[in-house]
Amino acid sequence: MFLVIRLAVQNFNIDGHSMEPGLHNTELILVDKWSYLFRSPTRGDIVVFVAPPNPSQDYIKRVIGLPGDIVTIKGNAVYVNGVLLNEPYVDPHNQGNPYPSFSNRLVPPNTYLVLGDNRNGSSDSRDWGCVPRENIVGRAALVYWPLGQDNNGLLPGVSSVFANVPAPTGKVGSVCQVINARPATLGPATPHPASPNNGVDMNMLFAVLMPGVFVGVRRRRK
Repeated sequence: MFLVIRLAVQNFNIDGHSMEPGLHNTELILVDKWSYLFRSPTRGDIVVFVAPPNPSQDYIKRVIGLPGDIVTIKGNAVYVNGVLLNEPYVDPHNQGNPYPSFSNRLVPPNTYLVLGDNRNGSSDSRDWGCVPRENIVGRAALVYWPLGQDNNGLLPGVSSVFANVPAPTGKVGSVCQVINARPATLGPATPHPASPNNGVDMNMLFAVLMPGVFVGVRRRRK
């Protein structure tokens, strides 16, 4: 049971502000590693993955483009297959694009285009390209600490944002860059130590609340 749960769920420590306002710095989240054994990531999923620019770190971002999608980013506007996205999870105060705009960029097979919700403060696919499928660890599913934040519990679904996105039309201007795909022989990304939580051993507390869940914490980098 311990091994089954450990393979299915893992907790992570948010390190940075690239997913504000939905996820906050130092929050602890549960990541579902089980679902993607049976289905592929979908648009709007928040995923943890081995960082293409630095495979020793893990990033957390939101999936915007699926394999075969055509994505355009012009300033603050994001288009998927020609449809302008209305993204309620992006705070207008966090809007911005510190990277060059692009048009009609194809997401290659077995890769995903991801963006941070804090568009003005996130290193993501605008910076280093698309994420290979084998880099994805799992889907962020639950915020469980600290209590009293505005997002305790299950992360809300945002499928309605992408409900009107059609299938790709085949119009392509360029192909999304893919770098540093994790070799199949490489194990999990190097763990990073957890930040102290004011003297409270959250790993022990979580283990008591949910017996059998291994709680080695790994940091999410910007």
